[in-house]
Amino acid sequence: MNFKIFILSLCFLSNAWSHSGETVSQTVLTDLSSAKAVNGIILAQDELLNIAVTRLTADQVNKISEYSHTQNKCAGFEVLNAEEAAQPEKIVTNLKTVQQNMYVLSPMALGNQVTYDANYAKLAAQADPLVLQSTIAWLSSYPNRWHKSKTPDQHVDDLQIKLYAWLKDAPWKYTIEKISHTSTRQSTLKLTITGAVRPNEIVVLGAHLDSINQSAEFPFIGSAAAPGADDNASGSSNLIETLKILKQVNSFERTLEFYWYAGEEGGLLGSAEVARTAKSKNENIIGVLQLDMTLFPGDGEQVISLMDDFTSPWLNTFITEINDVYVKARVIHSKCGYACSDHASWNKQGYHAAIPFESSMANMNPKIHSAKDIINPQSSFTHSSSFTKLATLFALTLGNSSIKAP
Repeated sequence: MNFKIFILSLCFLSNAWSHSGETVSQTVLTDLSSAKAVNGIILAQDELLNIAVTRLTADQVNKISEYSHTQNKCAGFEVLNAEEAAQPEKIVTNLKTVQQNMYVLSPMALGNQVTYDANYAKLAAQADPLVLQSTIAWLSSYPNRWHKSKTPDQHVDDLQIKLYAWLKDAPWKYTIEKISHTSTRQSTLKLTITGAVRPNEIVVLGAHLDSINQSAEFPFIGSAAAPGADDNASGSSNLIETLKILKQVNSFERTLEFYWYAGEEGGLLGSAEVARTAKSKNENIIGVLQLDMTLFPGDGEQVISLMDDFTSPWLNTFITEINDVYVKARVIHSKCGYACSDHASWNKQGYHAAIPFESSMANMNPKIHSAKDIINPQSSFTHSSSFTKLATLFALTLGNSSIKAP
């Protein structure tokens, strides 16, 4: 989850650097309440959405994270690129328009979008908590997966190799691509299964692969233990296990794209570039599912929280129907503020995105962003497997139908 984000703004103070290697000033999009709490310089704002384009010092970045922890919510903020930072009012206006389109123009409940399919149910039932545990254990065995470490792509390269091995007998053709970024040395991993009927209609499933130890001080973050078992080896592993299950499906009508994003903890670095690129190409993204933290059942086993802010009401309704028809978990609703995970990158570009989460924000895992984010007695692989089921059914139902937002 994106609680502490510090990436380079190319505007304001023109890439100024301190001797420690941190940027002196960053222009970010964040919650208005958080910006005010740390006395950031507010360049543009919208009180109703509680968002602000704000200039922050490196010290204020740390303070904004600390403040948000006291509010039991994410301290998400996205550092803007040069073009965006130069137009703060436009950024706020555009984001406001996106939310109006999502919440006003799109009905929240269409009803009966999802009907029971016995084959889909059998596939989802194959989500195995023990296999999931093994995958999470592997990903969280790296000392850290920080995007600024000396080897930021070690785990990315290893996952690519494993994906080829796991999918060697897949019935469908696929491609795996390492996407380089301008904002970080870490790469995003993308796996594409091209649709057999409507390949230009795209269904996206994503999770961030990086981790961070927020308690470590710069420049020691790169060497500090950041196993990130819950945040976010869990969501990344849910996608891996989903792909293994989908090997039993011969083809998909729509194109499926799986992303393991770079540098989410550094400011939605990978997903922001990916979503901007998709928008620039006018890609027809039907829906985006983000999995970030699925291992800690803070509100009890089989309780899934859907975030209602900066997400698509239509897609939240669709996911709720998938759950009601197949998974049978209890669905609750919560809010996490702007940019709490990579779904915000897609939402900002006007795409329908959603993030089912492990619990309400008030009861989320308190050990993330530290050396204590490991597999422990509170970890529930049965709980997390519900998210594998959701992802599998999301891919099957949206990938093999003509369902789309109104």
